[in-house]
Amino acid sequence: MKQKPLLNRINSPDNLKELPLASLPDLAKEIRNRIIEVVDRNGGHMASNLGVVELTIAMHRVFTTPEDQFVWDVGHQCYTHKLLTGRNESFESIRLKDGLSGFPKRDESIHDIVETGHASTSISASLGLLVGKRLKGEKGKVVAVIGDGAITGGMAFEALNHSGHLRKDLIIIYNDNNMSISRNVGGLSSRSAISKSSSYVSRITATRYYQRIRDNIDKGLLSIPFLGYRIFQFVMRMKRGVKALFFKETIFSDLGFEYVGPIDGHSISMLTKVLENVKKLQKPVIVHVVTKKGKGYTKAEENPSDYHGVSPIPFPVDIIPKNKSTYTDVFGELLTNIAAENKSIIAITAAMAKGTGLIPFQNKFPDRFFDVGIAEQHAVTFGAGLAASGFTPVIAIYSTFMQRAVDQLIHDIAIPGLPAIIAMDRSGMVSSDGETHQGAFDIAIFSAIPSVVIMAPGSSEEFQLMLNYAIESKKTVLFRYPKAECPVGINGIDSPLEIGRGVFIKHTYSRILLITLGGLVSEAISACEILADKGVDVDLYNLRFIKPLDKEYLIGQISDYSHVFLVEDGSRRGGVGEYIASLIAEKNKEILFQHIGMPDHFLSQALRSELLVECGLSDEGIAASLLGFVKKNPSVNLKYKEHQLV
Repeated sequence: MKQKPLLNRINSPDNLKELPLASLPDLAKEIRNRIIEVVDRNGGHMASNLGVVELTIAMHRVFTTPEDQFVWDVGHQCYTHKLLTGRNESFESIRLKDGLSGFPKRDESIHDIVETGHASTSISASLGLLVGKRLKGEKGKVVAVIGDGAITGGMAFEALNHSGHLRKDLIIIYNDNNMSISRNVGGLSSRSAISKSSSYVSRITATRYYQRIRDNIDKGLLSIPFLGYRIFQFVMRMKRGVKALFFKETIFSDLGFEYVGPIDGHSISMLTKVLENVKKLQKPVIVHVVTKKGKGYTKAEENPSDYHGVSPIPFPVDIIPKNKSTYTDVFGELLTNIAAENKSIIAITAAMAKGTGLIPFQNKFPDRFFDVGIAEQHAVTFGAGLAASGFTPVIAIYSTFMQRAVDQLIHDIAIPGLPAIIAMDRSGMVSSDGETHQGAFDIAIFSAIPSVVIMAPGSSEEFQLMLNYAIESKKTVLFRYPKAECPVGINGIDSPLEIGRGVFIKHTYSRILLITLGGLVSEAISACEILADKGVDVDLYNLRFIKPLDKEYLIGQISDYSHVFLVEDGSRRGGVGEYIASLIAEKNKEILFQHIGMPDHFLSQALRSELLVECGLSDEGIAASLLGFVKKNPSVNLKYKEHQLV
């Protein structure tokens, strides 16, 4: 009789504890196969999850969740954790609409304590959880798992400093795989070699017996009258000096942490022994584990950056054909071409060289390319310094991550009026990653900043016009564009730029006007075609600029229309639609105006195409909403066919 797979026997971490230690490597193989199978089909984070299989098994073997609490930094490496906490059967649905999230999710499981999706937050959240536990008199440990990419973020250093100061028994597992998404930068990203001697000594120093002896010696020295503290300080300096001869000196020790490592992150037995000892300590401790990103899958091991995020196979509707270019591709190509002639251009990204399309620039101009690590705030202010030095920094960061550098943009770039360019990729709806990754808020946040220019290209030709303008203008300029195919050859959209003014894509002097914005140009054009088939003629205006808007010009353009309908792929609250609504109320109240955008709630994971439908921003959704708007406000004679849109 064929034995039931080990993974199928696990409905909770308690079942894992019942398995013999010798069976756990086989369990790790089953988990890897399960992750590879599902991620190949659904898309998702491959390499990062394959790298922490043994570590996650050891954590659940030693600790007992939810009494003990795990906080995963970024959270995209939590797939094994989900499989071990009762979600194996539903794992087929991960990252799909209405399925499991690709990140920790509190409403999914009692074992998911903190929802994460952005980097460098785990230590702060874990310290808060631990202090909360102790204030309530509760037992249990809190474990933060942070990678060598995420720990480069400034927030992680702030939390380390505070944790060392409080001296609480926080456990931080420092997962050193020498990669975040792109290859890491910074002093902390250099891994130490795992030697038998260093691992052995680390396991000894983590034991309660060693800690008790050390504490007794420290107390004895400090109790010596007059000279005790000086002797204690001398011994501490001697100990650090001796350690420095044999081990890599760590910033963690200086911040007040007990340092254990480096440990082989793929040895379940070694990890289990170390974590069992660490669990008994009553002081902050760093466990340094060394793992291989993509472990067990040759392609992912050899190309961890390419296999960080894997596209889904069965959803061609959201996969851009190889002969088509995305907005990201167009941006990278245009910037590289312009930089060949303009030596002042410097490209900056925050651990997203590939995701922002800057690999060609990096390859061609390595001296003018800077990947600062997962440090968006630093990226923006670093760019400010370059701008003040006479260069033209182009800072490429995803929309959702630019939220983390709002103050730097205001304080360091906008107030002094420095000529810097912010390219916000992944604006609007983003496939599969859920609430933390939607680019919903950039318009609402950044349009409130005085003196900045915000543009949204709707085609490849328009992108080139806008990028040229941004470089020549010597202003603070922001772009926003989606992760989507970039249209080419749209009639009228390549007209010369006029600051604050848009352009008509379709202008037949209808009584109805549809205003579109950047990433929704294709959907708006198709919506006009759907309406034309129904006998409703609609003009189409591409706004181009979010800020500034030439108010008098815009009112002049739309005053000939009885119905004006605007669509935007950003938050409806605080968006450009609200601004134009206030402008119409001030200048021409006779115009009937309505706008739709992303709703006032966080959008869960789904394909971009599904999110467009959900928000009423697909071509059919736009057409249906506009037609409904006109029917409810029949102030103009229109001929249209009386049937519902499918």
